[in-house]
Amino acid sequence: MAQLARFQDLPVELLPLVLQHVVRPSHLTALCLVNKSFYTFAVPLLYERVFIYAWHKEGKIKVIKLFRSDSTWETAVHALDAEQMLTSMGAVIRDFPKALQSEEHDTILELCLNGIRNCVDLKACTWTRHGSLTSRVLETLVECPRLSELEVNGQHNNYYDPRILPRFTHLRKLSLIMPSGGSHLQGKLSLVLKSILTLNASVEQSSTRVTDGVLHQIAPHMPNLEYLYLVGCPKVTHEGLWAVLSSIYKGIVGLGLEGVSTAFDMALFSERCNRAGALTRLRSITLTVDEHTSLAQWQQHVITLLANAPLQQFHLSTVGGHVNHRLSDDFCQAIVNAHGSRLTRFSVHRMRMSLDAIAYICAHCTALQQLFIVVAQQDLGALGPCLARAPNLRAIHVNRPLDYGSEDVPKPSYDKILDIVRQCRPTVKQFGFNTRVFQVERSAKVNADGSVTTDVTLSPYENPEIPEQFLVVRT
Repeated sequence: MAQLARFQDLPVELLPLVLQHVVRPSHLTALCLVNKSFYTFAVPLLYERVFIYAWHKEGKIKVIKLFRSDSTWETAVHALDAEQMLTSMGAVIRDFPKALQSEEHDTILELCLNGIRNCVDLKACTWTRHGSLTSRVLETLVECPRLSELEVNGQHNNYYDPRILPRFTHLRKLSLIMPSGGSHLQGKLSLVLKSILTLNASVEQSSTRVTDGVLHQIAPHMPNLEYLYLVGCPKVTHEGLWAVLSSIYKGIVGLGLEGVSTAFDMALFSERCNRAGALTRLRSITLTVDEHTSLAQWQQHVITLLANAPLQQFHLSTVGGHVNHRLSDDFCQAIVNAHGSRLTRFSVHRMRMSLDAIAYICAHCTALQQLFIVVAQQDLGALGPCLARAPNLRAIHVNRPLDYGSEDVPKPSYDKILDIVRQCRPTVKQFGFNTRVFQVERSAKVNADGSVTTDVTLSPYENPEIPEQFLVVRT
């Protein structure tokens, strides 16, 4: 009887295809220690994206260790491999240590700067902790020739010089969190955007300092803008947004409007966009609706707004904790009828939906991969057959209406979730419920009679990236 092939019998060329399915950093670290072949292929994956968040255990210590490793790698035994390791690196640093003695702070800063210099092919950097970003750090990041994405805290006063930002000549995406105010805000933003937002940009704002006046001021400097996301900007209306969109040469690709002014006139904005063909390239839209808006009229204006858009991703939620709005079945069907063949993500937060609407979305959105929905507890038992109608669904997240609470999943609900997942198609790899996210594992099991069945289980979420449904800004 022939023996089954062992793992070590596989051609080494297949190893990268196997390792790309390993996402947990600790698992990649263990794989690096297997042998030289595993090391060669696992190290680039381990350092491809580095995530350090404020809630991570010993997060500040990890930041120091990361930069110490990067800063000394040049003289390490495996220096040639280090260059390969750092070529595709992206860093998300949200918990850089601040409360340090002067001498200790200077030492850590030098480690940080040397580490950044050794990241010769750094492509994306997120550095958002208030007060931790300095001019020296920005000046060192400027030296990274392939840096194309930068997300920083916009509160620059007494911390860094914003005039450094226009020196980032290769940026495609800039995110500013809580930008500083002052009478020169428009001029500073204009200077930055004119110099760096030449192809693809996401301007993430969360401030009352961003107004229609600011948007009018910076609009002429963004003719090639493709992505614009405004979050928590209650002084921005359709007038300011139209000033930006009407100045774009090719047309917007991704648009986010979360928490803008209650005076935003969706009807007038829709009319202007359709008349000018401003959304003929729009693939992703994120919208919020407040409790004072007439939902029926607003939904009709949104349908009209998106009529000529090649939409692929649709995101909708209410502002704050408002839970009284219910998404109508007619609205869902209209969106699906117009865009269902292209939609890969349908995302609804804090708005109730009927099972009929969910079933319609799953049955008619043939390319759908991600579905985020709000479902009442009493409807969970009938949810599985609705989801089973989606042929290519990969990630599902179910929220209960906020008035039910958002505590972690109790044991009975866990069993119910597993029952729902077992009714879904094998394409589903991730399932979330309220604050919990699970990976869906499927394994073959040989029964006593020789037949083979598939066992479905739920395991903890391993990917270091924040799940899409928990992001404040969806791009």
